[in-house]
Amino acid sequence: MMIPIRCFTCGTLIGDKFASFQSRANAGEDAGKVLDELGLKRYCCRRMLISSVDVIDQVLPFYSRKADLQ
Repeated sequence: MMIPIRCFTCGTLIGDKFASFQSRANAGEDAGKVLDELGLKRYCCRRMLISSVDVIDQVLPFYSRKADLQ
């Protein structure tokens, strides 16, 4: 998964916090409390972690079709 290293808006380093956020949120902890404990107070940084999705599974079918056409 490609995770942004820094927040696009303010430039705060967030890449090092993603793994712990994802594991704790998947374990059932409240995402807001986890973000608070990780020290992410700005909403721009919080949205970077909450809204990140793995898009490679959505892109791969189109890549294979393009390779077939060439």
